[in-house]
Amino acid sequence: MAYHADSTELTDKEVLTWDGFGTASQQLARQVVDSGFRPSIIIAVARGGLLPAGAMTYALGVKLTDAINVEFYTDVDQTLPDPVLLAPMLDTESIAGQQLLVVDDVADSGRTLGLVMKLLRGFGADVRSAVLYAKPSTIVEPDFVWKHTDQWIVFPWSSAPPLQ
Repeated sequence: MAYHADSTELTDKEVLTWDGFGTASQQLARQVVDSGFRPSIIIAVARGGLLPAGAMTYALGVKLTDAINVEFYTDVDQTLPDPVLLAPMLDTESIAGQQLLVVDDVADSGRTLGLVMKLLRGFGADVRSAVLYAKPSTIVEPDFVWKHTDQWIVFPWSSAPPLQ
């Protein structure tokens, strides 16, 4: 059975371990703190951004979190024509005028991040973005990036197939 992160056929790939994730989260949070930006709410881009966003909430001491569900990747190097917002939707009434940090695992094409940023700014929020990885192909340069790479990334939370 093939699954989203099945990269066994790829020889060139970036592998993030759980220990590496801990280091990456702290260093990414340090960038946010050093910038002076003080988010009041952290928004995870589900699913890939859920764990990085959770780590950022603790590292930044931010208790208010939410998630926005977007589907784009369907397999290794396979995407839908455009990113699609999925229900349930974010509580948009509570974000107007807030400082939001949108967190995702990777800005690959940047189209998902661009969609989310535009949507949230449309509700009057001051929005910044943080990702663990950014690819050279991204059309949206995130405000905070832990590492740049052009390789396929294997994350510790998606490196094994779903349980049957």
